Amino acid sequence: MKSEQELSRVWDLYSGTIKRLAMVYLKNPQDTEDVFQNVFLKFSLLDKDFETPEHERAWFVRVTVNQCKDFLKNFFRSKTVPLDILEDIPALSREKTDVLKTVLSLPEKYREVIYLFYYEDYQAKEIGKILGKNTNTIFTLLKRGRDILKKKLEEL
Repeated sequence: MKSEQELSRVWDLYSGTIKRLAMVYLKNPQDTEDVFQNVFLKFSLLDKDFETPEHERAWFVRVTVNQCKDFLKNFFRSKTVPLDILEDIPALSREKTDVLKTVLSLPEKYREVIYLFYYEDYQAKEIGKILGKNTNTIFTLLKRGRDILKKKLEEL
């Protein structure tokens, strides 16, 4: 079990990233909190140390993505309608809100790469490792996602 200092350190470093990533997947603040707690519980029970800070960050992203996917597979969760999350995010400008809504409306395969690339500043190679996909596939998904995003934003 991890020490209180270690948990506090990773809380400060990764809590925002985990919540934002879970929100992108789940589009519901309450479900996001559930996944957030599960990720930190898994970390607190983890017995291994990470080689580098990048490895640690990638672990948090991967576990968060997996937890969100597992959460969405749940039969009862899949039959509910997500709440409008943007009402719960304070201090977003109108333009940022429109862009965020549009990103969240993308199909999942585009939404996750767009989010990791633009919001979490991962490179295509790193995204490929996190999602278990070829780097060239990531570039293709980014290009197609940008094209869809551009069309949707032009319609606004």
